[in-house]
Amino acid sequence: MTGALSKVYFFLIGLFLALPMIVVAGVSVNEKQTLAFPPKGFSLSWYGEIFLNPEWRNALFASLTLAILSAALAVAIALPLAWFLWRRIAPWANIFQLLGIAPFTLPPVITALGLLTFWATTGFYGQPWTAVVSHAIFFVTLPLVTLSLGFTAIDRSLVEAAATMGADDKTIFRTVVLPLILPYIVSGYAFAFVLSLNEYIVAYMTVGFTMETLPIKIFNALRYGYTPTMASVTILFVVTAAVIFSLVARFGDLPKLLGAMSSDDT
Repeated sequence: MTGALSKVYFFLIGLFLALPMIVVAGVSVNEKQTLAFPPKGFSLSWYGEIFLNPEWRNALFASLTLAILSAALAVAIALPLAWFLWRRIAPWANIFQLLGIAPFTLPPVITALGLLTFWATTGFYGQPWTAVVSHAIFFVTLPLVTLSLGFTAIDRSLVEAAATMGADDKTIFRTVVLPLILPYIVSGYAFAFVLSLNEYIVAYMTVGFTMETLPIKIFNALRYGYTPTMASVTILFVVTAAVIFSLVARFGDLPKLLGAMSSDDT
C-alpha cells in the first residue's frame, strides 16, 4: 500500500509541475485565435505560422543564429581556460575560474545592464554581433563547468606517458586530451545553445530592436494582443530542449557530467 501511495504522490507532483505546460500546449492547438483551454477545435496552423509568417520566421532564424554562434564562442573561451586550470600553470589560475563563473551567478538583469553600459560606452550598442559576444560571456559558465568535469576525469598518467614519449603540448592535447573531453565539449555547447535560444534580457538590452529574436518577438507581440503562435513557440522551445538534453543523456556520461562519481572512481 505504501508503494502505491508513493507512486500516486509522485504522479500528482509531476502532474502539478507539468500542468502549466499542458495548458500552453492546449492553447497552441486552438482552431481559432483564442486563449481558451480546453482548446476549442484542433489545428496545428499556429505551428506553421512560425515558419510561414516572415516576421516569426526571421525571429526564429535570428534566435538560431545567435544561439549557434554564441554557444560556439562560449566553448572557444571555456576550452583553453579549462585546459589552463587543469594544468595548474599558475597559483592564481583559480581567479580565471571565478571570472568565468561570475556572469552566470549574477542576476541576469545585472549582467545585462553591465553589458549594455559597456557596448554603449564603446559605441557598438545595437550591433547584432554584440549579442553573440554578450551571450557567450553570460553562458561561458556552462561549458566551463562541463569541461572542468571532463578534465578531472582524465587519467594524468596518460598525459605523462605521452610527454615521456616526446609529444609536445599540442600533440598531447590533440591526440590524448581532445578525444576524452569531446563529450563534455558537446554537452557544454548543447547547454549554452538551449539557454541562449530562450534568453531575453541580455539580448534585449544589448541589441534592442535591431535584432528581434523569438523571445523578443513574443514580448513585442504581446503589446498587440495574444495569439496561439506564442504558445506554439513555447512548446517548440520545450521540445527542442528536451530532445537536446535527451541526446546528451543518451550519448554522454550524464552522471559524471553532473558531478557524480561512478563506482569505478571510488
